Amino acid sequence: MPGGHAPAPARYRAGDLDTACELLRALGAPHRLAIVLELSRGTRCVHELVDALGISQSLASQHLRVLRASGLVTGARRGKETAYSLAGGLAARIAQDVLAHGSGPLPSQRSSTWWDSAQAAAGGTGPLTADGRAGPTAEAGDPEVRPAPPAG
Repeated sequence: MPGGHAPAPARYRAGDLDTACELLRALGAPHRLAIVLELSRGTRCVHELVDALGISQSLASQHLRVLRASGLVTGARRGKETAYSLAGGLAARIAQDVLAHGSGPLPSQRSSTWWDSAQAAAGGTGPLTADGRAGPTAEAGDPEVRPAPPAG
């Protein structure tokens, strides 16, 4: 098609492709990916995610809302709090696979934490910013610093 994208091959239904793309979009922000990875370790309340990820309560809630809307995360009332968990193993497998693909060995195969890997995969080793981008990079001597890919 001139100026546009070719249609998907007939063997894939457009609705299925749209649904798959929505799931990938839901996982497409570093904070949401980190939340899924944290929830793959077990059920967590917002305050536990805030402590584990070093983000604000409002930012965690905002990202949880997107993950819940996509059907990847569920919430259940536990007293005054809501306990969040993964709706199935798919999100955790996708998150772990893309993290491994982007940053080398799975965190369980290294001595550093999965958070170090998530930050490195996001392009830096500093904290993530409110918009989900990687923060400042580490010192040049830090083993997590990776050269930037060639432009183009």
